[in-house]
Amino acid sequence: MGGEYEAVRAANRAAGLEIQLSLEDPNQPSPLRKIISVASIAAGVQFGWALQLSLLTPYVQLLGIPHKWSAYMWLCGPISGILVQPIVGYHSDRCESRFGRRRPFIAVGAVLVAISVFLIGFSADLGHRFGDKIEEKVKTRAIIIFTVGFWILDVANNTLQGPCRAFLADLAAGDAKKTRLANACFSFFMAVGNVMGYAAGSYPHIHKMFPFTLTKACDIYCANLKSCFFLSITLLLIVTFASLTYVKEKKWTKPPVDDGKTSGVFFFGEIVGALKVMERPMWMLLIVTFFNWIAWFPFILYDTDWMGREVYGGKSDGNEKSKSLYNQGVHAGALGLMFNSILLGFVSLGVEKIGRKLGGAKRLWGLVNFILAIALAMTVLVTKAAEHHRKIAGPFAGPSPGIKAGALSLFTVLGIPLAITFSVPFALASIFSNSSGAGQGLSLGVLNIAIVLPQMIISFGSGPFDALFGGGNLPAFVVGAVAAVFSGVLALTVIPSLPPDAPMQSGAMGFH
Repeated sequence: MGGEYEAVRAANRAAGLEIQLSLEDPNQPSPLRKIISVASIAAGVQFGWALQLSLLTPYVQLLGIPHKWSAYMWLCGPISGILVQPIVGYHSDRCESRFGRRRPFIAVGAVLVAISVFLIGFSADLGHRFGDKIEEKVKTRAIIIFTVGFWILDVANNTLQGPCRAFLADLAAGDAKKTRLANACFSFFMAVGNVMGYAAGSYPHIHKMFPFTLTKACDIYCANLKSCFFLSITLLLIVTFASLTYVKEKKWTKPPVDDGKTSGVFFFGEIVGALKVMERPMWMLLIVTFFNWIAWFPFILYDTDWMGREVYGGKSDGNEKSKSLYNQGVHAGALGLMFNSILLGFVSLGVEKIGRKLGGAKRLWGLVNFILAIALAMTVLVTKAAEHHRKIAGPFAGPSPGIKAGALSLFTVLGIPLAITFSVPFALASIFSNSSGAGQGLSLGVLNIAIVLPQMIISFGSGPFDALFGGGNLPAFVVGAVAAVFSGVLALTVIPSLPPDAPMQSGAMGFH
């Protein structure tokens, strides 16, 4: 018995040592449960993003910013993204904290989100306390407080998302299949966060959960926004704390590869150095990503506003009937975005299988861009149908059930290309970075530049461009449709195709 007992103890010690070595070896992929745990942070982050995209553009107009200038409010996102993600990615690649490389940045990002949500949610109350009059159309102090909070929120989200994706790439440890799976999990949890965020945004009585949110300076719409943000920050803090507590980072013995071109140079020299050492596949990825997001941002920024204005025929600055119609449209748009996210989640789970059946990642990405182009072009038909219906039924009639169903169908179908957009480019960037001179964090930060530059272009240009054509959102949507076609053609022609099991160092794309 004694010998058997010692043998069992020895076997347990050996197993424990093997597990420990596996955890400490950055070349060994982590278990799927840990990848899922870290990916779940995306649900908390995306809850807040969903609220931004569905509720904040209408909200800033209620604070007094005209529609054609509200686009400039979104400039903080790309500006912080173009600076924060690469900087955070660069430093997280080299962080020597005893808590790990990525985890400190993720934790700081979560705290900043909490601060920003307070400023955004209470901007109307704080503005009133500092001197804004209730009857004023433009509430200057509230707008300033809101803008500060919005900038902090975008900085915080960029601080969170970059290290999260880099953390997933670390856990995949260079395994192409697990890298794709990790990014698919991240995309899935983004869909989960979207569903919760849009569901909360589409429910007009959520403020009743938090009665204190309804104040003299904050009406029902504002109180709903506050309540939604309270829920989002609670979810984010829970999933972030759980993930960072459960998943410990592996010990890394050396920083990312440095070929001597970027060492000792100021941060922007690192960006230039990273661009210099990037090979052709990564450059092609950046170009396709740029045009892909030129297509996406008009709809992402103005989807609920389009529902309120063009489909429902309301106005955020009109009379009570117009405002009521506009708010109905915004809530209907949030419902459409929830349907979009449900489909996005299902497609995210099948990205790997769908990619193989369609013949490769570039073919998958290219084809879904044509779906995006068709859907954006269809917004013109839906808008014209809604205008025709109002001429017959009256200006305050709202859309017919068929028109509303058509608009919601467009929202839903767009979940297919969005699932690919949230997954494939990031997986490819993680794979390509293994053969470049940049680390995971810096490479993903550079990819983010190709995402935020289109947002800056759309934010600067869409308001004045739309005003040239009489206001509204259709001109920007048409530009997005053209960009989607261009992005699809580029994806099919310039992204290289390699065998699915090609080694990482050869620049394998994964699907094809």
